[in-house]
Amino acid sequence: MKRAFKATFIEDNGVSHTIEIPEGWSLMEGAVKHLVPGIDADCGGACACATCQVYVDPHWAAKLPAKTDMEETMLDFAPTVQPNSRLSCQLRMTEALNGIVLRIPKEQH
Repeated sequence: MKRAFKATFIEDNGVSHTIEIPEGWSLMEGAVKHLVPGIDADCGGACACATCQVYVDPHWAAKLPAKTDMEETMLDFAPTVQPNSRLSCQLRMTEALNGIVLRIPKEQH
């Protein structure tokens, strides 16, 4: 059985959703499975849209892999991009990310 780790998604209105995501799953997959509002994942995780964008809490930024060129390109389609913007479909849950905090852009609600 896979281990699961916690991630907290915070909506623009302050409502938070702390969920458990199995190791190896994308943060987007976990959010969709737990019906986290604002993570639509229209492309199903193929890095072909920006409807799973999150703002990563700065404390966690150094623990994430670098953005790929494809992720950078897709973020160009997001309405409000910040330096800490990431696509949650491109972030895999690991033990190092246990407890990660992500904010959901207002435009995705």
